[in-house]
Amino acid sequence: MATVHQITWRERLEAYYYLCRFDKPIGTELVFWPTMWALWIASKGIPDLKILFIMTLGVIFMRAAGCAINDFADRKVDAHVERTKSRPLATGIISAKEAVLVFLVLVAASACLLFFLPIQAFYWSFGALLLAFIYPFMKRYTHLPQVFLGAAFSWSIPMAYTAVGQTPDLICWLLYFGNLCWTVAYDTQYAITDREYDLKIGVKSTAILFGRYDIQIIVLLQLCSLILIGTALYLENILFPWSMIALVVVAFDFIYQTIKTKDRNPQICFWAFRHNRWVGFIIFLGIFLNFIS
Repeated sequence: MATVHQITWRERLEAYYYLCRFDKPIGTELVFWPTMWALWIASKGIPDLKILFIMTLGVIFMRAAGCAINDFADRKVDAHVERTKSRPLATGIISAKEAVLVFLVLVAASACLLFFLPIQAFYWSFGALLLAFIYPFMKRYTHLPQVFLGAAFSWSIPMAYTAVGQTPDLICWLLYFGNLCWTVAYDTQYAITDREYDLKIGVKSTAILFGRYDIQIIVLLQLCSLILIGTALYLENILFPWSMIALVVVAFDFIYQTIKTKDRNPQICFWAFRHNRWVGFIIFLGIFLNFIS
């Protein structure tokens, strides 16, 4: 195992890059697209370019911060899981203190963005910070860490509303809980990938909690997400025609995911998790087309 003092500054920078998962943008995409749903709806289809840029940077910084604190929380676990054993903290390339420092720097960078947003966004940002910090530790205490991840990932939705000077309303919260259901669904697919290892090392997840009903509950969560998001778009008067077409395409995509993952093959479940990047994009495309048509 490598030690911290043996590596060069270039290797350390590379380790920070991998710590923040900049090599794996899937997590950023899964937060980015719901943020864009909310930003476009709150802005009535005409978002300010400055706000768009700030929200994009905020997504990148906070997702990276979440990865850093997640690896800090899992530093004694990742080495025992095949998929995560090569992460910088698991191999000892960087220290736990460095991971915490990276987290704090990224949070500080995100906080600086708030100077360019309404004061209301500053108050709501504490929710994002709290959720980003506590989520990685939840798998030690509850079988519902995916719910906490969903709450954290979805917090960018009310943040988008406050960024444009809007108070989160019913439509905002329908989007929030719709996205939360979708997040729990795809992160349970992700958790199925690691279920064998998690059971051995005592880590909890919804994949373990749901047991043999995991695929059925994922389908139910996906259905709930479509209903909640569809209701939000209907109340905003942007459901027909393009958003409805987008939701129908997503529904068929969910069916495809279900067929592919029915045997619970870990590699296929991981594919399904990654495939969800298209779900967020397709819904955004429907919203975008509705506003410009």
